Amino acid sequence: MKHGGRLTERTVWRHFISRAFATCALALALHADPLRAQPDPVTYGNRLESGDIVQLREWLAGGLHPDYLADRIGTGLMIAAWRGDIPMMDLLVARGADVNKANELGEQALMHAAWRGQIDAIKWLLRHGARVNSDPMQWSALHYAVFAGQAEAAALLLANGADINARSTNGSSVLMMAVYEGHEDLVRQLLARGADPGMKNEHGDGALAWAFRYNRLSIARLVATPREFASAANQPKAQWGEPKRSKPAASPDLPPQEAADARAEQIRDLMNMRAILAARGMADAAGKLDRRIAGLRAQRARANRDVPPISVLEISASRDAPDDQQARLVFEADGPPP
Repeated sequence: MKHGGRLTERTVWRHFISRAFATCALALALHADPLRAQPDPVTYGNRLESGDIVQLREWLAGGLHPDYLADRIGTGLMIAAWRGDIPMMDLLVARGADVNKANELGEQALMHAAWRGQIDAIKWLLRHGARVNSDPMQWSALHYAVFAGQAEAAALLLANGADINARSTNGSSVLMMAVYEGHEDLVRQLLARGADPGMKNEHGDGALAWAFRYNRLSIARLVATPREFASAANQPKAQWGEPKRSKPAASPDLPPQEAADARAEQIRDLMNMRAILAARGMADAAGKLDRRIAGLRAQRARANRDVPPISVLEISASRDAPDDQQARLVFEADGPPP
């Protein structure tokens, strides 16, 4: 094997080829088995949404960041909160997950739990430091609970200090969300707890205007004095206007930030519609909206990152120093797919 204490050239190259082959074989094996490698956002989301805590534990043990974002709902903790999966929440927080981490839409785990009415998950999150209130002029967990008609979740959040007059991004109040969705019992609950029926958003709309716009006369009587109701009832229907539609997020003439904001608003509108369909037992229609929402989230995620999609593993070594190998990923130059 040695001549004069030195490796022969043939042996050196045999050693180099063997190591290079082993490195490539390992890379191919990991690529072929996505459950052994670190997951892509779609795989991660699908596994966690199905409750696969065993796979999650393996990924985390392999170095996956506990705040890794899935393709649809957000982080693993957000998915667990959406499901009401306390063991999964325990695991993620024990590995360092941030209970107040926000996804691209500004949603946090507490919002997802509130939307789904996951009472135990809400209590767990509050015990582990979840902020019950959002920043000013941002959607809050209480907005989400009320919009989805989750009266018990709303009461729990209010008992833990939720701002009953919190405003969304366009200034709409929590009470206005209840009016918009026709949740009369929640309207009564919020008014009894001190919600202000006179608040208006940036469009000049308030709870009374929305009640008349959507022909919710019994709610209109709750949010107005008899004189205010009589005055509003005497106005022509056109006075209250039609429901506003969001700008199409894919419109080519929108600046990038406006396009991103429009897409976020479109996703939120679709989520609201999905909740209505699901509550009415229209599972097929809700499933179609799930796919549409997932597609919009993927578009928005792609627009916010600059990562080429295809790469090749290149391994190189010097003939004079075969043990000094270098490996790098060479990416395609065309950028992300459309």
